[in-house]
Amino acid sequence: MTSTVSTYADRPAAPYDVTDVALYADGDPLPVWRDLRATAPVHWNSTGIPGEEFWAVMTYDSAVQVYKDSTAFTSERGMRLGSTQHGVDAAAGKMLIVTDPPRHARLRQLMNSAFSPRRTAEMEQTMRDVLNPLIDDAFERGVVDFVTDIAAVLPAAIVCHIMDVARDEHGAFTEMTSKAFGASLGEEGGPVTVAASARANAKIFAYYAKLLKQRRAQPGNDVVSTLAHGEVDGVPLTDTEIIMNCNGILLGANETTRLASAGGLLALIENPAEWQRLRDGVVSLDTAVEEILRYTSPAMHMKRVARIDTEVGDQYVKAGETVAIWNPSANRDEAVFDRPDTLDLARKPNRHLAFGTGSHFCIGAALARVELRVMLQILVDRLSGAEIAGPVRRMRSNFMWGVERMPVTLLPQ
Repeated sequence: MTSTVSTYADRPAAPYDVTDVALYADGDPLPVWRDLRATAPVHWNSTGIPGEEFWAVMTYDSAVQVYKDSTAFTSERGMRLGSTQHGVDAAAGKMLIVTDPPRHARLRQLMNSAFSPRRTAEMEQTMRDVLNPLIDDAFERGVVDFVTDIAAVLPAAIVCHIMDVARDEHGAFTEMTSKAFGASLGEEGGPVTVAASARANAKIFAYYAKLLKQRRAQPGNDVVSTLAHGEVDGVPLTDTEIIMNCNGILLGANETTRLASAGGLLALIENPAEWQRLRDGVVSLDTAVEEILRYTSPAMHMKRVARIDTEVGDQYVKAGETVAIWNPSANRDEAVFDRPDTLDLARKPNRHLAFGTGSHFCIGAALARVELRVMLQILVDRLSGAEIAGPVRRMRSNFMWGVERMPVTLLPQ
């Protein structure tokens, strides 16, 4: 180690706790991230709870280093801060996102067919068929919650398509996923309770088990069938492995698209000149999609654990210590992005980390991009604008970043 590297005893801390959910629900994290990038780009973050300290990575280059180095860092100790050890141990090496190479690559290869460009392109019309009636309904109702009534419905419907859920079960499946991930309203219009979310998750797992039994008997052209009849290293996947990966697909598909869609519309409302450039064709849908992904960065952090003593930035990370990449901060790094806090739908290049990078680059990235592009196209084609029609509520989370309630009035052409 060089003399500039800090020792274990003098790990630098910072005056902020980046896990504080109040910062994201009630405050403004942008100045905090900006200060940390300048003064503590890789720092020891204390949560006040013994054993939950970690290295917070706030800058782009250090984030890329950690993402790409699967020799120095493992994913099999969990992908998010605060996970229970029991849950992590149960999923490690089984669920794609918490599996290390080389098994990760072979499991990913098995699942790739469900997310191929051809399969993704085939779903574009399904996306339009889902969204257009929702926009019609929004016009009739006057005020809708864009998150729950539109943004959350599309990814749930697409997951139904990917898993070949029976048409008459789409409604029940969508309701379960909305409750499980907090996209529906609880009692008296408040958030879904932890207990209600847990019950919905239990129902989803039971539903996966039912689908798995059906696909083992009658395989089809869907991801559950692929997993049910596929092998990794010549060994069939267990029921537990299949169910965990189905849930991983659902989690990734729902959260990213829902939050990017809702955050994207909010950004367009707050930046009407950019929306006009999109409507006038001055900027392309493709660059707009990438900028909205960078600007919203739904996946707030991603966890790794050091396998060996190593360096990140100019800090010394000991084997066994936790490192958390703070994606939205990396995606606003001034060293990489010009005017990073500005929405620029023509931004190019745009090497954002909204889907991570390296071997764990999001398997559903192509699908999420198409969903967001179709959403933007329909908003551009059918709306003259949109107005906020009530209080916007942000998520109380340090894992996912975005809005969970956004009443709007959609204005037709």
